[in-house]
Amino acid sequence: MPWDRNQMAERAGKELQDGFYVNLGIGIPTLVSNYIPEGMDVTLQSENGMLGMGPFPTEAELDADVINAGKQTITELDRTSYFSSADSFGMIRGGHINLAILGAMEVAENGDLANWMIPGKLVKGMGGAMDLVAGVERVVVIMDHTSKHGDSKLLKSCTLPLTGTAVVDRIITNLGVFDVVDGGLKIVELAPEVTEQDVRAATEAALV
Repeated sequence: MPWDRNQMAERAGKELQDGFYVNLGIGIPTLVSNYIPEGMDVTLQSENGMLGMGPFPTEAELDADVINAGKQTITELDRTSYFSSADSFGMIRGGHINLAILGAMEVAENGDLANWMIPGKLVKGMGGAMDLVAGVERVVVIMDHTSKHGDSKLLKSCTLPLTGTAVVDRIITNLGVFDVVDGGLKIVELAPEVTEQDVRAATEAALV
């Protein structure tokens, strides 16, 4: 069966390594914070100026002033630090973040990423996505393999405005895990009971 949102996030948790500084994008990527392996020291960074984010709060812990870049309320840790957005982007642009886990609307077979705008729809701006994909060491995308209409979101080339060109390293979808390699996408892992034939039928991008 294809993975659900939480199973995709749990699989993405396996991309974390001890000592990593990690930025989690809005949507499914925020769920990855629930799947940091026990005993592993991972520091979460947020573009709005927070280093060391804790888990989502209980009702008793709720503090409307403590939010992540997606405006979700979160908690702080005993080591949490706060700073300006300029310093936050200095960390990102300076190459000090090991891993970004982001959502996407489309990914091309060469690693192009489109995740910030659908033409004609109201958008507030690109946010930190462009800086993240240009500045971090590794980019992992989590998204559904197809649209709600059944169209592939892993394409030969993106049709939506790009966030970055040739920036994606790994893609985790509800059907499996794929690496961007020369010539297309390589199947790394399949969700339970999902076959290679299922993936090929749902994928426009070249699979190698």
